Amino acid sequence: SQTLEHLGLVAAMFDELGIGELVDELIPQDFEQRSITLGQAMKAMVLNGLGFANRRLYLMPEFFENKPTERLLGEGVSPEQINDDALGKALDKLYDFGPSELYSVIASRAARRLQVEPKIGHLDTTSFHVDGRYNSEVEVSETEEAGLIRLTKGYSRDHRDDLNQVVLELIVEHQASLPMLMRPLSGNTSDKLAFEHSIREHVGQLQWAVQAQQPTQQPAGVEMIVTDNAAFTEGCLKAYDRQGLGWVMSVPATVKEAKDRLRGVEAARLGPLTEGYSYTPIRTTYAGVAQRWLLIYSQAARERNQKKVDKQLFERTETERKAFEKLCREPFHCPEDAHRALSAFQERKLDLLQIQDAGIVSQAHYRGPGRPATDSAPASITHHIRGALAAPVGRREQYLLRRSCFILATNTLDEESLTDVEVLELYKGQSRAERGFRFLKDPMFMASTLYLKKVERVMAVLMVMTVCLLVYAALEYRIRNTLREHERASVPDQKGKPTTRPTARWVFEMFEDVHLLTVGAGEVVIEKLVLNLRGELETLLRLLGPSYARLYS
Repeated sequence: SQTLEHLGLVAAMFDELGIGELVDELIPQDFEQRSITLGQAMKAMVLNGLGFANRRLYLMPEFFENKPTERLLGEGVSPEQINDDALGKALDKLYDFGPSELYSVIASRAARRLQVEPKIGHLDTTSFHVDGRYNSEVEVSETEEAGLIRLTKGYSRDHRDDLNQVVLELIVEHQASLPMLMRPLSGNTSDKLAFEHSIREHVGQLQWAVQAQQPTQQPAGVEMIVTDNAAFTEGCLKAYDRQGLGWVMSVPATVKEAKDRLRGVEAARLGPLTEGYSYTPIRTTYAGVAQRWLLIYSQAARERNQKKVDKQLFERTETERKAFEKLCREPFHCPEDAHRALSAFQERKLDLLQIQDAGIVSQAHYRGPGRPATDSAPASITHHIRGALAAPVGRREQYLLRRSCFILATNTLDEESLTDVEVLELYKGQSRAERGFRFLKDPMFMASTLYLKKVERVMAVLMVMTVCLLVYAALEYRIRNTLREHERASVPDQKGKPTTRPTARWVFEMFEDVHLLTVGAGEVVIEKLVLNLRGELETLLRLLGPSYARLYS
């Protein structure tokens, strides 16, 4: 008995996208170094990655030990052939071709076969910490000259600032969440510089890949990029303009005009946008680029921020109260000095509170202890500030309103070609890239940290990891489309209710007890049986097509 589970689905989608055959076409084979093709080596790594077994490369034979490798990888392939030496040399070949360049061609073919047009891309980065020092102490000029990234310390999204890391940049298309472009970056790469370089140099590479796959057609490359506020810099905006690309992104609150707009926002001036959102449109120019801004209020952001805002307001009012008490204890030589100090304090120190019934009181000081005589003159007179602090009723509401608002910007000025609602929907779609990163960071995916002998192999395995994400997203898109196209077709969800939008991870779990039983006598195979293939799984395989059903027959 061998474990088949969901790996048949992964193998069938890998073949449907033509990934293995494309790799074997583009990169010359070297069978003196390994007995399997490069395409089969990559397929083995993808099966391992999507097997959710957390197996490192040197444990690959153990992963495939109880798997039907001939059925999944090809006739004559055994677990012993899928060893760390063969896979390491395969990664070297992938690096020599160019991880980013090879992936662009793979993703373009995948999009074409799934009939997806990658016109809108979501750009984002994440980091992975690595075990080992690698080239962290090598000079930047040396790594750049060799075409390598630097595995070094930087801003860690994993909250592991003590470890070296590598950064992965992705552009994920909007329709099926397919990653269309990947780029390994040094661990200390700034998002602002990375985004500008990608727009200037690598989006054109993606369009080249589309043209390479469709040489007789006008390439339908990326037309619009959606990203976060790290790309809202003069360099990035001008790079977009030179490439003729549309864009949607959030505006940093540190930009002076954005800060002024958010500070002066009024609820009465916000019109309806869509459910849970209201807004006001703004036309402006920043870095010499004409733009549409949408100042958007989010009801969900308000509910999410209420407790946080109340806590911050309490802390700030306590700070202002203590500062005022300290000012009231301070003596002044004349009323004029006290008035000047009060005015300066109100202007510079108070933001949330106001001073009510402010005034100056005089206090006489006499020599010696005890009660002074009626006709004795004071030795000195000091003047003190007095008053009561109060929080205006509308100040909390104003502060909460400001924290519930954000600004989106686009260079598409024509509201008919891109409506205000579509701008918001595109930006909310940025979660596609973030969801992909969460998938890659799953502890059960390949390995929680990267450990390979060479930087070149780290760069290549990042490309293989992205291929895993591509196959996973493609499979989910294919399953959902298939169920939607066939009337009354569905699969049970986690609660046993029919759904046409299952996640691929849930479908994988539905196949978890599927095994392949081989019945034979000695070397003679009498029969092969697929066990535990329930009715709803057979129906799904039949709908997906013969190539899927064959692997489970």
